[in-house]
Amino acid sequence: MRTLCLALSDDNVSAGSGMEMDDRISHLEQRVQLQEDEIQLLKAALADALRRLGYCEEITQASSKKGGPTKGQSFIMTLCLFFVLFFDVFLSCPLHWASLILLHLMLLSPCVRKSMSTERLSTVKKEIADSRSRTTSSSSSTYDGYVRMFIRGRPITMHIPDQLRESYSLDQKVALPERKLKLQWVYGYRGRDCRSNLYLLPTGEIVYFNASVVVLYNVEEQQQRHYLGHNDDVKCLAIHPDMVTIATGQVAGTSKDGKALQPHVRVWDSVSLNTLHVIGAGVVDRAVTCVAFSKSNGGAHLCAVDDANDHILSVWDWQKEKQLAEVKCSNDSVLGAVFHPMEANLIVTCGKSHINFWKIEGNTLTKRQGLFEVCKIYFSYVLCVAFAENGDAITGDSSGNIYIWAKGGNRISQVVSGAHEGGIFSLCVLKDGTLVSGGGKDRRVLLWDHDYRKKNEIEVPEAFGPVRTLAEGKQDELFVGTTRNSVLRGSFSGSLTPIVQGHTDELWGLDVHPSTEQFVTCGQDKQVYLWDTSSHLPLWSKAIEDPGRAVGFHPSGTVLAVGTMTGRWLVLDTDTRDLVFMHTDGNEIISVVKYSPDGAYLAVASHDNFVYIYSVTENGRKYSRVGKCTGHSSFVTHLDWSTDSHFIVTNSGDYEILFWEASSGKHITSADAVRNLEWATSTCVLGFSVFGNNFLAKGEIFFFLHFNFNTGQSYFINKTFFSLHPQASSHIYGGHSSHVTNVAFLHDDSHLLSTGGKDTSILQWVLA
Repeated sequence: MRTLCLALSDDNVSAGSGMEMDDRISHLEQRVQLQEDEIQLLKAALADALRRLGYCEEITQASSKKGGPTKGQSFIMTLCLFFVLFFDVFLSCPLHWASLILLHLMLLSPCVRKSMSTERLSTVKKEIADSRSRTTSSSSSTYDGYVRMFIRGRPITMHIPDQLRESYSLDQKVALPERKLKLQWVYGYRGRDCRSNLYLLPTGEIVYFNASVVVLYNVEEQQQRHYLGHNDDVKCLAIHPDMVTIATGQVAGTSKDGKALQPHVRVWDSVSLNTLHVIGAGVVDRAVTCVAFSKSNGGAHLCAVDDANDHILSVWDWQKEKQLAEVKCSNDSVLGAVFHPMEANLIVTCGKSHINFWKIEGNTLTKRQGLFEVCKIYFSYVLCVAFAENGDAITGDSSGNIYIWAKGGNRISQVVSGAHEGGIFSLCVLKDGTLVSGGGKDRRVLLWDHDYRKKNEIEVPEAFGPVRTLAEGKQDELFVGTTRNSVLRGSFSGSLTPIVQGHTDELWGLDVHPSTEQFVTCGQDKQVYLWDTSSHLPLWSKAIEDPGRAVGFHPSGTVLAVGTMTGRWLVLDTDTRDLVFMHTDGNEIISVVKYSPDGAYLAVASHDNFVYIYSVTENGRKYSRVGKCTGHSSFVTHLDWSTDSHFIVTNSGDYEILFWEASSGKHITSADAVRNLEWATSTCVLGFSVFGNNFLAKGEIFFFLHFNFNTGQSYFINKTFFSLHPQASSHIYGGHSSHVTNVAFLHDDSHLLSTGGKDTSILQWVLA
């Protein structure tokens, strides 16, 4: 097996060669990825060879009853395996050529020739002839009875049903579908790693973001509007003094064609949702982590901090899109940047081990560092900053202390020690001048009077996590964003109630209820949620022991199965959320759990390359294994049942399509036995049932981006709703900022749901 190494000498490395080193690393990563692809294809080709040899042996055994195989026939079969291993492993020939050699040798075998019909023999010869002329790029072609695609050199054969064989053509042009998708609801909130991202607008809407969507949510009317101008993760948000204009900053990303997307700030109108200006593209680096409008000069200026090593602070005339000044802010993390409300040319930044006061003088920024000489306690981070009515700056640190910095100075004038147990993540000065602080470890929200004496407190329930940010609502109302991606509403005279909830770690599992407007999700945060699409809140949540990866409803809707990252799978009662059954198959990821349409079987697909088949009785409450599907050479990614519950089709990580008999797990090799089957679902990304569909939703995930199967591009264009055909056009929708891990229509096809992997979001789309 070929290996790849990179040697660097001291003579070739210098202080100014950082860019060259990045290029080398990027080239190395690409080479490694290509090598991994070759390894996957090698495994697939060897498995394919073994299956063909097995088929040949079955024919030989059948012929042995009529006199036994000849020595020449046995020799031919042994020689087949030898040539595959020799060419693929030792000579590193293109993998499909090794398969061609195997096909040629098999055709020389009398036992194989006798077993094949004249039509089938002709088809195989066409396959050989076509493969000779094909490159390893993605392409497609048709023959008598099947469609063939090539993905990274691997041929993917999809059998055309008999009723379509005469009419199907790859040259047929397909128009855009008439129906379109409209984003209706965004589940979740990004509180796990972002700050100061929750505000109340005069319209009565709260504004926050998740993935690449900025959400404007009217809680009373239960309506959401969405700003969709960004093409990757939004990381920060600021409100202009006019309370209409909003600025949001995003990270760098990768487009569908592999090009880099520059981080930038977008300034937009919250009424019309129109983009007004784009700031900083090509100037800021990696990501925009902090953004703020000036307060005392009509909001004419905007400041931003990027995520470069030096965390550059820049100041802009945002209406002219002109940079006024920039400066290296800190080598350490910068967690906040805000203009002083009374001094137009003063910016305060805070973060790890620092608070700095920046004076704008022409095109320069002059720093005064905050001094902590009056404090004898150790501090690590200044986590947040706010301003009192008199212009004093107020900060909270990671040790739970509140510091007051007198207006115009850089020294502490007052200390509230031990205000919280653990860090203080947010400070909010209310309209009446009192201060509210939000704690991390203690999850408390405290109200302080003008002299910084505690007046009242409420506690965030443990299930929602520590406080991340605070926003003042109407009258005595308060909004609280938490680190577990929830938003709560309440007051000091009452309690806090969740109005937004979401997953907090990578999200893969999704399935829709068979008869109601409900769906279930599970993620690597070890949480299972049953959601209601009308209230947009979970009906219940269930903590499980292992990270979740896959989930599926029983056709009755009374139970659901959950697959985990550890090989364990469990069954829950959908009414009581009680554990009904639990079992473990192997020790790798369970990628799919899916019940048969009649509810008599459960298929459990694993990253150990197997599919385990269970008999299901007592309305989903009793399980016994009846079969194990063995034959894939890579992890199983997708699975569908036939409508009669007798057969299964699976896809794997190396682009295989295999068919199985459900009751026994036996691999089906006959094309005629499966070409006319009807499938209950079409979740497999490879197969004619998907390739020939007229209406399909597809998520952008790993190796299938748009159906040209580009690799590695899993960001920014995340939702496609289209007629799946080589000549088909598609409607493309943004929203997710990570690979789309799952999509599903509700039982009545009225809505589409999609889940984002790393962005942990759930998007609900309506068909228009």
